[in-house]
Amino acid sequence: MNNLRFPAEWEKDCAILLAMPHSGTDWNYMLDEVTECYVQLVKAFASKGIISIIVSPDSQHTKSLLHDVDPSKVIYFDAVTNDTWTRDYGPITVEIDGKPVVEDFKFNGWGLKFAACHDNLVTGKLCARGLITAHRDNRLGFVLEGGSIESDGCGTLMTTARCLESPNRNGDLNRKQIEQKLSNWLGVEKFIWLEHGALEGDDTDSHIDTLARIAPFDTIIYTGCQDKNDSHYEELLEMKHELQALVTSNGQPYNLVELPLPSPVYDDEGMRLPATYANYLVTPQAIFMPSYNQHLNDLTAKGILEAIFEKEVITVDCTPLIKQHGSLHCATMQIPLEALCL
Repeated sequence: MNNLRFPAEWEKDCAILLAMPHSGTDWNYMLDEVTECYVQLVKAFASKGIISIIVSPDSQHTKSLLHDVDPSKVIYFDAVTNDTWTRDYGPITVEIDGKPVVEDFKFNGWGLKFAACHDNLVTGKLCARGLITAHRDNRLGFVLEGGSIESDGCGTLMTTARCLESPNRNGDLNRKQIEQKLSNWLGVEKFIWLEHGALEGDDTDSHIDTLARIAPFDTIIYTGCQDKNDSHYEELLEMKHELQALVTSNGQPYNLVELPLPSPVYDDEGMRLPATYANYLVTPQAIFMPSYNQHLNDLTAKGILEAIFEKEVITVDCTPLIKQHGSLHCATMQIPLEALCL
């Protein structure tokens, strides 16, 4: 039998896949503001020697925006996109006998909420044009978003029932059938299903990467809420109770670490937006954490992640990203260097 494994996010040297906002996306009304956020993301990655793969319908324009970034740290890939959330339509990479294999799952706009006809094809194009050289498995008959799953690299996968059991994703399958497919494709041996946890303004049906993240040494970092008057308090408390009841494969409780919930952020119509510090990206070089112009909360969250991972935490102001209900992790997808033609 092949040795199939879904590596943890922090394991592999990688390039980071991003898709630039353009006038054909929902970013059009604030294009300059959000584009600057993406420029800052690329600069942050480049500062640690990390390559960014930029998907853009107009690479020449993007090159002009990134003119002062080391060109050896940026790869431009021409492709049309519906949106910018590469975490959810980018390749999910597993290992078979130690070699990378790309799993290309279907992306249907978070359960048919938004158009996704172009985004759903991006991974296939990356492979067809030779930028990704790893073998590609066509899983386009099964809906799965990268932001909906967390792996510890040792056979445990954490997800949420609201998302993976959504009727507009794989509504013809029950939980056991979903588990069987993900076991076959990702090498999952143990599933953690969270029944609680939701953020206002979240279009994803409770993606795990907004709520709880697996970290090394049997640690789970989760979003908490200490304000009993906050609308999130009860739901996040129930999620905390679920996490407290979990045990590892060795039968031991997880080491639980709580991240603060950012102070409420609202859009122009008064709708609360799903700001969360759990939407960070872990690489071997550094952690990249979203900040929201909230000095004390931003600093507290940064300190917590520094202590857990014992590596540098670089913050990027993601206030623009949250206006379209996503953040830093949502906007990025890591691809192991060994899977690429560089």
